[in-house]
Amino acid sequence: MAKISVLGSGAWGTALAMLLSDNGHEVLLWSPFAEHTEELRRTRKSSALGGLELPAGMQFTSDMKKAGERQDAIVLATASVYTRGVARELRPYVKTGQLLVCVAKGIEEKSLLFQTDEVQEEIPDAVVACLSGPSHAEEVARRLPTTCVAGAADSAVAEQVQELFMNRVFRVYTSTDVKGIELGGAVKNVIALAAGIADGLGYGDNTKAALITRGIAETARLGVKIGAHWETFAGLTGIGDLIVTCASMHSRNRRAGILIGRGKPVEEAMREVGQVVEGVYSAKAALALAEREQVEMPIVDVVNRVLFSELPAAEAVRMLMERDPIAEWNYL
Repeated sequence: MAKISVLGSGAWGTALAMLLSDNGHEVLLWSPFAEHTEELRRTRKSSALGGLELPAGMQFTSDMKKAGERQDAIVLATASVYTRGVARELRPYVKTGQLLVCVAKGIEEKSLLFQTDEVQEEIPDAVVACLSGPSHAEEVARRLPTTCVAGAADSAVAEQVQELFMNRVFRVYTSTDVKGIELGGAVKNVIALAAGIADGLGYGDNTKAALITRGIAETARLGVKIGAHWETFAGLTGIGDLIVTCASMHSRNRRAGILIGRGKPVEEAMREVGQVVEGVYSAKAALALAEREQVEMPIVDVVNRVLFSELPAAEAVRMLMERDPIAEWNYL
């Protein structure tokens, strides 16, 4: 049994805390909001997960010192836009060699760093890993069969994360391709916005399939350019995560895209979804990274234009369809 803190009491952090508690670990769930912590203690139910009852042994805190000290592992599960700030607040309480597991998905807009890079920059003495894959919080919390990938530069660290999380309904694979895992997790949210926009416009399955397959193609192009492995994008954290995010109404990115496709302004769509829409925050960073690496990402490009340059959604689709004819793969 391990002592584990989960930082972030939203749907994903709470679902993972439930999973870890099921595995027999001593789990402490941290929220930055004292009133939310008190609500969790009092009701032992998660409003973020539709009122699901929380395991009896799970504890709660808003004290970062308590969450950070003397833990075997710490899971960073806040939205990606808050990762650096939370890591900076955590830093004074982290011991050398502390295992930190990043489970948010995104690229920092200013630095173009992935989540593990941000955390490592803020806490250089920690051992940083990630956990990613096609895993809606609502289904993990209901103990529905799910598969993910634990990623770390050192395979032994990835195996340590695998051992903490894996059980009969949550299967975990390992990988040392951290860049590929994190790029796939970040860009899939942008592609899911595009898929939602297409749904909002009333397009069908053909359009969705085109966005998924061409979306993974442009993500893989960028991934290989930054040193990731092509095979990663054919796996759970590539095409797997992209499929589930583009197809499910659990996906806040797809839901926001549907509203945008129906003509709602971006800010209004985000308010209506009621949760952080990660793809909106990752879109600019993904495009900037592609431009830095001189990689063409047409879907990411038009999503940025729809979000930030008032390009009509239907016009964005026309632009994609009327691009110059090319071969599907360069080797052809």
